[in-house]
Amino acid sequence: MFQGFRKFLSEVSEGDKHPAHFGHNDYRLAAAALLVHAAAIDGDISDVERHKLHILIKQQFDLDETTTDELLAEATEAENESIDLYHFTSLINRSLDEDGRRRVVEMMWEIAYADGKADEFESNLIWRAADLLGISSRDRIELGHRVAERLGIT
Repeated sequence: MFQGFRKFLSEVSEGDKHPAHFGHNDYRLAAAALLVHAAAIDGDISDVERHKLHILIKQQFDLDETTTDELLAEATEAENESIDLYHFTSLINRSLDEDGRRRVVEMMWEIAYADGKADEFESNLIWRAADLLGISSRDRIELGHRVAERLGIT
């Protein structure tokens, strides 16, 4: 309760110094939060994963450095406050067509393989997210293989 009040006071006193660029209904925030979750699922985001996150988000959403950093900060906060994947995946489902949702799953694989291998936690997360995004098991597996091949991982 007090933390929310402190945050409110901080935002009021700072004015528009650091406005949130991404609303709660922005699919980019939802997609970035899924990517942050994929990077953090093993308990820690490595420097390699952090770099890959930054590059993927910057390129995918055609953002500048500052806006990319802001989206990552907001996505990290949203992911930390979330209790499940449904909020993110339902927003993505409403905002993107099947190709766009496939691209989100592909980016999740890119994060999972950032350190050279996808562990069981990352694979399970991608399976659950893909299922909620309406991406078939066949497509999910194919996307994972495609990313692994592109990165030279066997």
